Amino acid sequence: MPPLRRVLLFSRTAGFRHDSIPAGTEALRAVADAEGLELTATEDPAAFTGKSLADCRAVVFLSTTGTVLTKEARTALEAFHRSGGGFLGVHSAAGTEYDWPYYGSLLGARFRSHPEPQPAVVTVRDRSHPATAHLPEQWAWDDEWYDFRSNPREAGVRVLASVDESRYRGGLMGPDHPLVWCQEPPDAGRSFYTSLGHHAAAYADPAFRQHLAGALRWVCADAAAGARPTEH
Repeated sequence: MPPLRRVLLFSRTAGFRHDSIPAGTEALRAVADAEGLELTATEDPAAFTGKSLADCRAVVFLSTTGTVLTKEARTALEAFHRSGGGFLGVHSAAGTEYDWPYYGSLLGARFRSHPEPQPAVVTVRDRSHPATAHLPEQWAWDDEWYDFRSNPREAGVRVLASVDESRYRGGLMGPDHPLVWCQEPPDAGRSFYTSLGHHAAAYADPAFRQHLAGALRWVCADAAAGARPTEH
């Protein structure tokens, strides 16, 4: 069997729509190409079937919002992940599919609110991951600083970066405020989430592109050899 090389990027919105989605799509296309992957971008939930995901290594949710999947698409995505497929969520992917428990566990935490976009300082807590290895321990950045309904640590995730709430206005999570994390469950594929990526200009930033590249490479790693779901 030839190696799995395709990535499916999904950016459908059923709520607020970020104007950074086109820039993010093009950045992730360039990142995928550099990693030797073929990226297919869509906003059609019909793209999620066992057959269509059979040659995918990972699914990316880029700034999706609201309920964006049909019942059939949910079934296909869950089967894909349970069979070893990777998942990468970017920015408002955390504000998606609130009424689907599996997606909540796949992601690790759900979006609650954010103050106005402003500069702050990201604290990189784990520089052994390919998504954060290139970043300084204190990284000045401008973004929407997401608060979450729960601390993702409660879900057992590996926290890679957090934000210092004393360096900006309006944070609600306190001294432990994760921003970027990943999971490697024993019975499913890898998942990665970064809350960063509000501004279109972020996707042209070399450090942020390298952040996305490391995340995509990591979620794809196990999927290359994993089983794929059958058609639903």
